[in-house]
Amino acid sequence: MINEKIEKTSDELKCTGCGAILQFKPGTVNLKCTYCGAENVIEQKDEEIEEIDYVQFINNKLDKEEKMEVVAVKCKSCGAAITLDPNVTSDECPYCAQNIVIEGGSTSTLLKPKSVIPFKIEKKKAAESFKDWISHLWFAPSDLKKYTQRERIDGIYVPYWTYDTDTHSDYSGQRGDYYYVTESYTATNSEGETETRNRQVRRTRWTPVSGDVSVSFDDVLVIASHSLPVKYTDKLEPWHLNELLPFDNKYLSGFRSESYQVEVTTGMETAKGKMEPVIKSTIRSHIGGDEQRVLSVDTSYQNITFKHILLPIWISSYRYGQKVYRFLINGQTGEVQGERPYSVLKIVLAVLAVIALIVIGYFIFKK
Repeated sequence: MINEKIEKTSDELKCTGCGAILQFKPGTVNLKCTYCGAENVIEQKDEEIEEIDYVQFINNKLDKEEKMEVVAVKCKSCGAAITLDPNVTSDECPYCAQNIVIEGGSTSTLLKPKSVIPFKIEKKKAAESFKDWISHLWFAPSDLKKYTQRERIDGIYVPYWTYDTDTHSDYSGQRGDYYYVTESYTATNSEGETETRNRQVRRTRWTPVSGDVSVSFDDVLVIASHSLPVKYTDKLEPWHLNELLPFDNKYLSGFRSESYQVEVTTGMETAKGKMEPVIKSTIRSHIGGDEQRVLSVDTSYQNITFKHILLPIWISSYRYGQKVYRFLINGQTGEVQGERPYSVLKIVLAVLAVIALIVIGYFIFKK
């Protein structure tokens, strides 16, 4: 059955004009032939983006959820599980720039993505953003451009989980209210005499409090990959998830995709960590007063649902010295994030130049 679906998808991707494989054209809903220029419109599915009941799924009551077999090659350097084009025997990992030789991919049965945001930013635009970013780096090594001249940019659909839930939190804490008291102190006036003065001093009155708050969350986003630094992928947000489309393999044509490495239960724990600051902020507002102390929080989660989605990221990785640096572009919005090396020599020279200016300025004004 799976092989039949793969063959059917492959036939749908063939150009009727020249027989070449069609590729998805970013910013459109079309497949385009890179040889003869023919374009085919991807038929839009008239269906809602489905949310999966988390509790029922965990309790194995939803074995009917659609699965898919994925053949992926695992990079021995960074652990990424990526798909490659057919008939490719060697390549470079887009995440760590390590050469990988395909000795046979591993087949996994995974939960099928329910939805996808197709690429909007074209490869040419992504490459221009990379050049511009490199050229504006302060204190970058002088030979950095030499290491990035290849300008290899890979478009990858990265797996994410999204979670919806209603939360109810019982809390205990303290409410702080400001009040002021008059305090006397001694000071020396302009004539050198000691005198007594009064001033208003702020104090805080703390009162024990307890209560409960309810907060609903929609589409808490958690990356389901270990291949990219979370501190950079989080900064690629926000994603416009209202533009999610029902999953269709055609959007992946011409791009790579990664299989999820983070299980849905692990992702939920990460999502709870993202919800915690919002819940605590709500509790502080509920306590009121001028200051708040939150001493304990007991949160329950109801009506949990999740989605497995794919989001588009342009990635360029390059090696400088013994370290791998990555440049990321949100393939929907164009938001840029990246890692970069620093030149210690340039930083030292800049510090010395600042010190020299301070010393020169001191002697000028001293005169």
